[in-house]
Amino acid sequence: MSDTLPLSIINNRRLEKWLRFDAGRTLRLAVGKVEIGQGVLIALSQIAAEELDIDVGRIDILAGDTADAPDEGSTSSSQSIEVSGRSVRLVSAELRSRVLARLAQRLNCSPADLTVEDGAFLLDNQPTGHDYWSFVADADYAADITGLIAPKPPSAYKVVGQPVPRKDLIAKVSGAAFIHDIVRPDMLHARMLRQPSRNAQLIALDETAIRRAARGEIRVVRLGNFVAFVGPDETVVQRAAVAAVSLARWEGTRRLTPAHGEASWFVDQPSDDRLVGDAPVAATGTVVSAVYTRPFVAHAAMAPSCGLAEFRDGRLEVWSHTQGVYPLRNSIAEILGLPTDKVVVRHAHGAGCYGHNGADDAALDAAVVAHHIPNHCIRMQWRREEEFGFEPVSTAHRTRVAAELDAGGRPVDWTTEVWAGSHVQRPIYGGLFLAQEALPNPPAPAKAGDPPEANGGGGTRNGTPLYDFARKRIVHHLALSTPVRTSSLRGLGALPNVFAMECFMDELAERAGMDPVAYRLSMLTDARARHLIENVAARCNWAARWEVGTGRGLGLAWSRYKNKAAYACVAVELEVDKEIRLNRVWTCVDAGLVINPDGATNQIEGGIVHAASMTLKEQVTLDGDGITSLDWASYPILTFSEVPEISTEIVHAPDLPTLGMGECTFGPTAAAIGNAVYHALGVRVRDMPLTRERIAAALVR
Repeated sequence: MSDTLPLSIINNRRLEKWLRFDAGRTLRLAVGKVEIGQGVLIALSQIAAEELDIDVGRIDILAGDTADAPDEGSTSSSQSIEVSGRSVRLVSAELRSRVLARLAQRLNCSPADLTVEDGAFLLDNQPTGHDYWSFVADADYAADITGLIAPKPPSAYKVVGQPVPRKDLIAKVSGAAFIHDIVRPDMLHARMLRQPSRNAQLIALDETAIRRAARGEIRVVRLGNFVAFVGPDETVVQRAAVAAVSLARWEGTRRLTPAHGEASWFVDQPSDDRLVGDAPVAATGTVVSAVYTRPFVAHAAMAPSCGLAEFRDGRLEVWSHTQGVYPLRNSIAEILGLPTDKVVVRHAHGAGCYGHNGADDAALDAAVVAHHIPNHCIRMQWRREEEFGFEPVSTAHRTRVAAELDAGGRPVDWTTEVWAGSHVQRPIYGGLFLAQEALPNPPAPAKAGDPPEANGGGGTRNGTPLYDFARKRIVHHLALSTPVRTSSLRGLGALPNVFAMECFMDELAERAGMDPVAYRLSMLTDARARHLIENVAARCNWAARWEVGTGRGLGLAWSRYKNKAAYACVAVELEVDKEIRLNRVWTCVDAGLVINPDGATNQIEGGIVHAASMTLKEQVTLDGDGITSLDWASYPILTFSEVPEISTEIVHAPDLPTLGMGECTFGPTAAAIGNAVYHALGVRVRDMPLTRERIAAALVR
């Protein structure tokens, strides 16, 4: 049976690792997936409450703790409910079955005669005097999970599918829920002097001047090119870190130009080239193509990264807003030469994530200092310019799409050609921490890699269209190096690829003299996809769409995230004058069984806002020795006043498997904006962000 179990259960077969009934009539549910803004913890709680028939308010959830929670890898790729949710459902159903079977023996009845109401056991609808807290014994937990117990059918759900409020929001809006708010005994504050680039060597550091600028007590921790300033007063160490930038001399730093920040830079770089899909064939019809780009983009988390660590009696404890506590624990133990069982990593909430940002780096920074200064809690806080300048950014991405057309203007052969750096350089995949590169004897960087297509791909993500084309392929040029460190950001290659393909579909529709919606539907047999497109087209009144070039545009696009997760269609109405102004957005999403529709709506709409910001505004700029977009003025994001009205519908499909939806609206939103801009202006802008300057350039071409 184990080959059909979720990976989370295969790696954590003991039931007591997941569930425990505690005093106070509560249930401790332990999971490896963590809360990074997506509302996953309340959804997982709802699943357990449903299967065990207890009130969801009784569940205390422990998420991301290497001492007490199961190892579920990283919280990424919209898999928390697909994988962890399925695991919690199976584990909870199995515990309920074990307990009721033993109680039935005690009462000399059939388990089918027993029911559960908020944890109390009833026989023929009458109280038995037993409940989970009085009856469950150690033996009920002490066996491997089999996965053989069928969970409840969706028709019996009372909690799943309901908009249950999140428990973490009150603390978050009152300002006491984040890692930045943690106060520990014997706490010291720390800031970093960053190595400008890998292989840069610190040849001089004026510590006297730094101490003078700090105007207070500091301790300088220097290990090779790793430099930290530590002290009891946060303001003092902040002053030291700011002053140190101009009081340090480095040699061997890289030199960058603005051209390094453009996706076109990758075209002439050494790359690992491969073909995914059908082999190329000689064209017999008309071939058309177009190129679309997206620059390097940042996570732009609302709060800079933070990490806490303390080393006492040979044991290191770390708090981090990492996406993966177990991978981080393993890396820290290896880098510091500690036994794995002497390192504990606990997740703490951070303000923004959406991928591999600076959280893990800040945690290692803190751990290195704590290992050097034991018996204190080291609170390592990054500065805003440090967050923008040194977090792993998402790689620039160039997508060329080409189609051979039949006599009716429909593709019979399709190629998506991608040039990009690695979309994933987490340490578990060979990427290096900043501190690891700065410490003495840094390891050589691993060969650039990307997730395989079985896991959704990286640069190739969503690069294969789901239309009914006879032949289709991806040609992937994975750059062997990038000007700056890159790693995963929401959707990986899905946004630039969907932007390219769905904008190109509009271009092909115009070439064929067809309406873009009708053109899509003429080549799409997937019933779930067709339903979404028809739904959104009806709600935005697509049939009454006005002429091209009026300054007001309506665009539409769709995709299925990773070609195997949730389906989403998005339509955008906007106006273009000096700037692009979004007026309304319509979306419809099919994610199968939805656990918490309120949380799902938040994810869907949050993805739309994030994608709109990236499409219209966001670009990491490079020059000199690194990133130059170091603040909110040089890296603008969508503001509250620019958020459009969003109308969301979620397909009711409780009998279908749950599909990950956190990133499903990302690509369609970008493409819908691109198509709406063309509808408004009559000219196509193929390079993101769609800024005023790029629009002006397109208009005069």
